[in-house]
Parts: sequence; structure tokens; C-alpha cells
Amino acid sequence: MGSIPDPGDISGGLNPPSFDDFQKQTSLMTSCTLLWKELSDHFTSLEKNLQKKSEALKNKFQTLDHHTKESLGVLKKREVTIDGSVEIALGKVEESREAALIALLKGTQDGEVDDSEGLLLKLKSFCLKMDSKEFWRFITARKKELDVLRAQTPEALAECVDPAKFVLEAISEVFPVDKRVEKSERSNDLGWACVLVLESLIPVVVDPVLGKSRLLVTPSVKERAKDIAETWKASLDQRGGIENVKTPDVHTFLQHLVTFGIVKEEDVDLYRKLVVGSAWRKQMPKLAVSLGLGDKMADMIEELVNRGQQVDAVHFTYEVGLVDKFPPVPLLKAFLKDSKKAATSILEDPNNSGRAVVCLASIHPD
Repeated sequence: MGSIPDPGDISGGLNPPSFDDFQKQTSLMTSCTLLWKELSDHFTSLEKNLQKKSEALKNKFQTLDHHTKESLGVLKKREVTIDGSVEIALGKVEESREAALIALLKGTQDGEVDDSEGLLLKLKSFCLKMDSKEFWRFITARKKELDVLRAQTPEALAECVDPAKFVLEAISEVFPVDKRVEKSERSNDLGWACVLVLESLIPVVVDPVLGKSRLLVTPSVKERAKDIAETWKASLDQRGGIENVKTPDVHTFLQHLVTFGIVKEEDVDLYRKLVVGSAWRKQMPKLAVSLGLGDKMADMIEELVNRGQQVDAVHFTYEVGLVDKFPPVPLLKAFLKDSKKAATSILEDPNNSGRAVVCLASIHPD
């Protein structure tokens, strides 16, 4: 009989694991470990990203909540101040009634105006009667009294039942389109009168409580002002384009936008070109800021310098506080240098010797 194998003997019939098997097992364990680490890092990264996004959302919600509370606060303030504004307006109505009686007693429509008080009464008389045509005729006939008109027109406009509508009707003869049949060289440019009246309207329509953040202009008048602005823009081609449009027309248009609070963000490039093209007007720097061009002012100043308009550039730098970036002294020296070159060039031309003397005299007034 053969021998019976020992059931406890495990070596019988089985090959012991080889070194290659151990290496395979080790490699497999290493791969699993690396994979686990990679997965662990991935999930850790996901967790961090989720935390960041959660924090970002939390901050956005907090910001939104803050803005909502702020907006509600502003709305509440506007609502609360309505009664105060109405009371002030009613007080002005009573004052206007008394002023109307005085104007009717003292002033006559065809009477002569020989002093500032008489001029004010005359203006108030037109405003109280909402006679925009006579008001406009009266204003345009007194360009020599511009300083007095600038001081008294706001007070007179305050007597109007609807000052904003009154102003639009007053300047409608020449803005947005000149409707005059008869024109003369002497009275052709009435841009100064348009700007005067539009500037004078601002303190009248500003809310007495909230200030410029709320203009006392009816929705219908504001829509009409917007239509007028669009009409003017549409007529640019007829005026010769942006490069050839007259400065008084540009000034009136830009002041119209600021006065009625109808500046459009999509038209900022147009405003920029118009301002640069008429930069020599002393009101342009302030208008540029009111038109929302503050962040473009550095580029505009650079453009003016490149155009040889250093003096205009200096005015703009002071308005927006860029004196450090554009020091005025070097700019003015460059202007004098360019002027001397121009004068010398003209002086060398025998046909323009008179112009050269004028140029040199302006550079060296002594």
C-alpha cells in the first residue's frame, strides 16, 4: 500500500511564490497607494474649491443684501422727502403769486429796462406768464449784459410753472435745429443764449432736499429732451460731421444733456470727440466731468497735447486733478516754443510779416 499524504502538509503539490510575484504585488500596492493619494488630493482640491465658491456666494449675498438695504434706504429717503419738497414748492408758488402781482404793477411788456432790477422784473414777468418767445427775444437782444443775465435768469426761471418745459420752448427756435428764416451775421450765433438758459435751469430743477440726485422734471418733458438730443445727433451729418460741427452747437448739445440728466453711456465716445474738438471753451473741462468722461480725461489731455493745444490741456489737468501727471510748466513752455516757431515761419514769409508781429507780441507782451 502506498503512503497516505499528510493533510497538514501544505507544501505538497504547491509552488512557493517567486520573487517576480512579490515584485508584482509590490508594484500593485504602490499603484494603489498612488491612486489613492491622487484621489485624495483631487477630493481635497474639490473641497477647497467648494469652500471658496461657498465663501464667494456668501460675500455676494452679503453685498447684495447691503445694496438692497442701501437702495431701500434711498427709496425711503426719497419718499420721506417728497412732502418736504412739496412744501417748499408750495412756498415758491406763494412767492411767485406775490411776485406776479409786483411784476404786473411795476413792469410793462414794452417798457424800457434801465437797470438790473428792472431787467429781473422783466424776466420774471415773461416767466410768470410762461411767455417763452418774448423771454427768448429779450435774452438774445442783451448779449452785452451777459453777466447780469447769468446772475438773474435762474431767479426768474424759478417763477415758471414748469421751468424745464419753458426752457425747451424758449430755445426751440435754434435748438436742436435752427428754424429761423431770416439770419444775419451779427445775430447768427445764439449758442451763447442757449447755454446761458440751460445753465440757469440747473439750480431751478434740482430737488431742494436731495440735490442733483433728483431733478424736478416731469417724465414727459424729460422724454422730449431725449428726443431733442436724438434729433441733434441725427443732424450731425448735415452739419458736416463731428469734425466740422460748430463749437456753439456742440456746447449747447452737451449742456442740454447735463441739464436734463440724459447722458447715455453708449454715447460716451461721441461726447469725448465733441469735447476734444471744442476743448478751447472754458466750460468744457467741467462739462466733460459731468458727461462721465472722468476716467478718459488722461487720454484726452494726451490728445490735446499731441494736437498742440497745451493751454487747453492745462485747463483740463486742473479740473480733474492730474497736475502731477501733466505738469503745467513744461506744457506751457512747449506751447511757447511752438508759437515761436510758428511766428518765425510766418516772419520769413514777406506776405505775412504783419501776422508774425502779432504772434510775437502775444508771446512777449512786454
